[in-house]
Amino acid sequence: MVTQYGIKYAVNLITAHFGDLVAKVCECLLRKGPLTLQAIVRSTELTSSQVKNSLLVLIQHNCVQAFILDQTGEHGDGAKQSTQYIALFDNIIQRWRFPKFLTMVSKKLDKQCVELLEGLLQHGRLTLKQMFDRAKSGQNGGDDVVQEAFVKLLNAHFIERCPASEPVLTNPTKEEEAARKRAAKSGKAGITSIDEPFQLQSTIAAIHILLTILEVQETLEQRVVEAAMPTEALRFLFAAETEPTADGGKDKSNSSSVTPGEKRKHDALESEAECGATDEQVVLWRANFDEFIRHLRHKACIENVRARFDDGAVIVFGAMLEATRSAEKKVKTENSVPLSLSSIYEEVIKSEEGRNITFDRVRASLVQLSCPPFVKAANESYSVDFKKIIELAQNEEVESIVLKRYGRDAYRMFRLLSNSGHLLETDKVADATFVEKKETPIILYKLWKDDYLQLEKLQIGVKQIPFQLWKVNKNTLKVHVLDEMFHAAFNLSQRVAFELEQEKELSNVLQDKRVNRLRKRLLLESSQMKLDDAIMLFHDF
Repeated sequence: MVTQYGIKYAVNLITAHFGDLVAKVCECLLRKGPLTLQAIVRSTELTSSQVKNSLLVLIQHNCVQAFILDQTGEHGDGAKQSTQYIALFDNIIQRWRFPKFLTMVSKKLDKQCVELLEGLLQHGRLTLKQMFDRAKSGQNGGDDVVQEAFVKLLNAHFIERCPASEPVLTNPTKEEEAARKRAAKSGKAGITSIDEPFQLQSTIAAIHILLTILEVQETLEQRVVEAAMPTEALRFLFAAETEPTADGGKDKSNSSSVTPGEKRKHDALESEAECGATDEQVVLWRANFDEFIRHLRHKACIENVRARFDDGAVIVFGAMLEATRSAEKKVKTENSVPLSLSSIYEEVIKSEEGRNITFDRVRASLVQLSCPPFVKAANESYSVDFKKIIELAQNEEVESIVLKRYGRDAYRMFRLLSNSGHLLETDKVADATFVEKKETPIILYKLWKDDYLQLEKLQIGVKQIPFQLWKVNKNTLKVHVLDEMFHAAFNLSQRVAFELEQEKELSNVLQDKRVNRLRKRLLLESSQMKLDDAIMLFHDF
């Protein structure tokens, strides 16, 4: 979900990596949505050449996707096609996580794989020949070594074929049209309620409009990404006979790399080639961000389980994730595929620590994991409830923010309202949380003023003072908290950049001062990493 400070944070990343000119084009697309080349030129007041070059850079680094919009004319008019460009916000903010991706590969694979992935992250997209040439220039091994590392990354789904350059999209779907109508209605009508101060009315209306507009943009972005993505049979296919070798020719000696079990994928490749969908001479590869985020999501779920259960339950839970990872078709999967008890035990004993666990202990761990329902049981099968785990983690993160910022009384009130899920009167909140009734409205008002609570007023009689009713609207709160996190991330990145400039200027001063500056910067960067973990929890997971 893209928020206002999310856009500022993304533009700041692009500015740091590619400069102001490219960042200006990127910001235009992030704020205005899909645009044609001419529309970008008009909006940015840059020359056509500058916009083209900026778009090429952004496309090369997977931050923008071009697509052809095929619009059927009204009243039987002919179809109109136009090439448009859409910014991929999710891919842009992944650039901050490159060190995490490299660390993950270094733990799971080897040094050669890390160096190969580093090249892809640095250059965005590369052919196999370019990977060979880069490895030779760095004296990182011969063609066989590079190809072996490449295959390891591909088998782990850490890299993938690049998407189509310009997929064709037809007219908007019914869902997009419905979302657009909701956005238009929200923009015209807003949200009103009795005796609400203008500030609250404006804030809630703005968030509601933002949600509906984002729904439209995300639906279109998802359609573009899905249309550009290669078929599943091609996405992770490496047919050596179609790849150029380091000397520029085709390697015919490796045709045996397509095993009988992969014949279907090979046939799919030939079918695509016959249709002109692929170019044997130019097969571009890139890092598969989805797989890295999936691993980080699983890691976060395991840590959440570790905080609540014993080591045995953690091992069983981790085994379930490992066994079902390949079946996940998207990152934000709500439930894993079901597994039988025997299948889970078979996966558990594959690890060294799991061989000490008995069959009955696995069964007992699954019972543990069912409360809270991290694992759901049905018909002698068990599946991981990702949605529940992520929701609990998000609730705990917000409660932690409230506790640190507003104190323990506010934390108890917020937790009560969050768990209740409905409107509660001020006196009932005071009674349930054992807070003095004089202090309760003051604390609740602070939380409402900072958009952590929703306030509604109910007036029964004409002369009676209206009742104040409070609740937590988790949908709008999630957007607000995420925007606050992007705001903090933006400020931290600005501060880190400032500290780096100061270090350069202090290169000739005393050693003690330079060490203090370095410690401060490392502390800020550590805070950035922790904050990014929280952003992933609300945005990516």
